[in-house]
Amino acid sequence: MEAKSFRKAGHSPSLLSAFLYFDVSFMIWVLCGSLSLFITKDFGLSDTQKATMVAIPILGGSVFRIPMGILADRIGAKKAGLIGMILTILPLLWGWLGGTSLLQIQSIGFLLGFAGASFAVSLSLASRWYPPQYQGLAMGIAGAGNSGTALATFFGPQLAEAYGWHNVFGLAIIPLVIVLIIYAVLAKDAPNAPAPKTMKDYLSVFKFAETWWFSIFYAITFGGFVGFASYFSIFFYDVYGDNVNPGGITKVQVGYLVTITVIAGSFFRPVGGWIADKIGGMRFLGILYSVITVSAFAIATMPSSFLVMLLYTSVMMACLGMGNGSVFQIVPQRFSKEIGVVTGIVGAAGGLGGYLLPKYILGPLKESTGSHVTGFLVVGSIVLVTTLIFIAVTRSWKKSWASTESGINF
Repeated sequence: MEAKSFRKAGHSPSLLSAFLYFDVSFMIWVLCGSLSLFITKDFGLSDTQKATMVAIPILGGSVFRIPMGILADRIGAKKAGLIGMILTILPLLWGWLGGTSLLQIQSIGFLLGFAGASFAVSLSLASRWYPPQYQGLAMGIAGAGNSGTALATFFGPQLAEAYGWHNVFGLAIIPLVIVLIIYAVLAKDAPNAPAPKTMKDYLSVFKFAETWWFSIFYAITFGGFVGFASYFSIFFYDVYGDNVNPGGITKVQVGYLVTITVIAGSFFRPVGGWIADKIGGMRFLGILYSVITVSAFAIATMPSSFLVMLLYTSVMMACLGMGNGSVFQIVPQRFSKEIGVVTGIVGAAGGLGGYLLPKYILGPLKESTGSHVTGFLVVGSIVLVTTLIFIAVTRSWKKSWASTESGINF
């Protein structure tokens, strides 16, 4: 009965379109990460350079999300999505036909941020079609498009080994064009979309403290998910690869392990939104942050078995995925009229978190200490502090929002 009510409440073709756009875009966005073991071999990069290479596409996505979110509010999510996919074709062509220097690879990676910016558009398209009681589930389904990351980590290494990593960029154009056509046919902007505002009105959301807090909290959940998804290939191969351990795992097998962790995060994103609808996003996020903290410290123990490590990393990624769904169970209800730009801002903060994680924590600390232990101890400590801040901030939210008619489930 609930599933039937959910279908009637919104527009399924648009929700499907939002998911597919998000899915293929995320697949493309993390290509540099999934191909990192092959690209870095050609250029002979240091630990910090490796981390920078996989972080730059995340930075690009962070930069482009705010303008794409504003564009979705001004001209509609459908047109904005079509523009985003067309722009994404350009760096794929460059990676396929060029990409012969590290600077070119970094430039291609930054432009792949157009794919990462799909977040601000697809979630805006999905959100406007559904009432408050279904925001967590609708945003979770659309947001489950981050499962495209799993497609990149699973197929990317296999295709790179068979055809060369340059050709993988060319092959990625095929599913992108297919989704572009489907999106053009099925996607439809919601009739209740607000009228376009001035740039000053859009940016006025920065004056609300909730905008900043949502950004910080999402920098942990989404930043953690996309940052680890991009870096885990390097991490698993450094610790358990056949280059350091006789009989260790191969580059293709590393792709399989990373895919499992990514699937955990992607699959549980809509689950997180659904649970948040039931028990409240704030309450659920407090639980998730606590588990993420424990998981990071567990990973820092560096178990000798890669299967045990796979368990620790998968639990952490599942909680990060559910955290993404939980954050966006709350955001559309607080900023229903500014969902496009706020999604862009919060999403940009998430992308920035994903950039900082490998660029300034995991990569440099591995290079300076020779081990990944310190990096995960730092990550666990950061999440622990964020958890305490989250509990304090949301306690005041519950008091101030309880007197309103926002309909938010705490």
